[in-house]
Amino acid sequence: MAGKQTLAQEQKLTQRLSPLQLLLVPLLQMNRGEIEEEVRREIDDNPALEVSEDPQTEMLNKDEDGEVFDETPEQMQAADYKDEDDIPYYRMNVSNRSADDEPPNAVVVAEGSLVDYLMEQIGERDLTDRQRVIAEYIVGNIDDNGYLQRKVSAITDDIVFQTGNDIDENEVEEVLQVVRDLDPAGVGATDLRDCLLLQLERKKGDEVNMLAYKVIDRYFEPFIKKHYDKIISALGIDSEKMKRVVEAIRQLNPKPGNTVTGIADESRSQQIIPDFNVDVEGDTINLTLLNNIPDLQVSESYSLLYDKYSGKKPVGRREEEEAADIKQKYEKASNFIKVLQQRQETLFKTMRAITLRQRDFFLTGDEMQLKPMILKDIADDTGYDVSVISRVTMNKYVTTQWGVYPLKFFFTEGLQHESGEEVSSREIQSIIKSVVEAEDKKHPLSDLRLCEILKEKGYEIARRTVAKYRERLSIPVARLRKEI
Repeated sequence: MAGKQTLAQEQKLTQRLSPLQLLLVPLLQMNRGEIEEEVRREIDDNPALEVSEDPQTEMLNKDEDGEVFDETPEQMQAADYKDEDDIPYYRMNVSNRSADDEPPNAVVVAEGSLVDYLMEQIGERDLTDRQRVIAEYIVGNIDDNGYLQRKVSAITDDIVFQTGNDIDENEVEEVLQVVRDLDPAGVGATDLRDCLLLQLERKKGDEVNMLAYKVIDRYFEPFIKKHYDKIISALGIDSEKMKRVVEAIRQLNPKPGNTVTGIADESRSQQIIPDFNVDVEGDTINLTLLNNIPDLQVSESYSLLYDKYSGKKPVGRREEEEAADIKQKYEKASNFIKVLQQRQETLFKTMRAITLRQRDFFLTGDEMQLKPMILKDIADDTGYDVSVISRVTMNKYVTTQWGVYPLKFFFTEGLQHESGEEVSSREIQSIIKSVVEAEDKKHPLSDLRLCEILKEKGYEIARRTVAKYRERLSIPVARLRKEI
């Protein structure tokens, strides 16, 4: 039921977006490997799209009706992006790599836990303290595979009993929807069917994915029993399309939690190809958007044919079908070029805003220099919607001289120092880490004592918050740190 509500909300959103806007949304959340693969796929599938030999090829600005694409910033904002200047911003500011360049070496990074990953994302959401408490209980009931192990009613009873807060099931259900919207897709599901539906809801809304959703939603039992003939008959599709639907479902992950760092195998590591590179020369920060995306253009032959059929009425059914096919391929290529350009500009502007906000960290590599920053801050700096920033920073990494970091790393909560200065939660965590490292292991410090030490240093912070930060740092409670 919850999954259907989420899908309904998504469908309501998409109803007010133009075709071009709908194309951009999934491109924003693709990382470098995914967008490069998407470009290759589009070139292979559409003969009207080709690699340009002229780096100055202009992006086409006609929409599917042949009109100039000139939506207002308000209209673009509704689609999670804003229209900018005619000249691509990223081409003026970023040292893009050509298709012939060798990609930088993939970076191997250590992996963390599913709970940590989910709680980091919760920390970036605009939730009340009450909702955060609920979120912590929900996440605590998600197993390593990503499934919610207890019913909402049971979780509600636990919260009421342990916190004394008068919380009802509707409040827990509301926060659960936030958790189910986190990465990886499928997390927070109650069973396999629910898990697959959650993943399909985030897929492109093409025919195959929509059919796949219908199969899992309405014909799950016949599907798992491989009664494909019944499904083909019920949906009125052919066996070839059914094969594509089955393949789309097979690509889903039945255990989404295992994709997150360190769950199935703590010694496992993952390869990451960064999306950005930051170099520092003195006090100057140089930002590069890394990719192997070539300049694209609509082929000259399709442009000529498009102009030909645009200027006259087709004669006969055969010519009418040919004209429709050419128009469809031409417009698809043209639109893809435009949204790809907008994606690159959006990514660059977002990362540039992050480097400006976190300039001190990029210059020093010192986590203590990280400033409090939430998604809304970057949204305000760039003029994009918060949902755009969320998509742009999803599953993307930047390589620096200090190491490789996920973009989510730079978003931290803010706390007040007694001096009145707002400090990053990472600064608090760094202090907790250093204090614990220096403690007498025969008499380790309790959370209450850590809280007192922080207050002595001018940080007004609750013991519960200290415990939360300690857990984020994977530091055990005092009794488990005690050494004989």
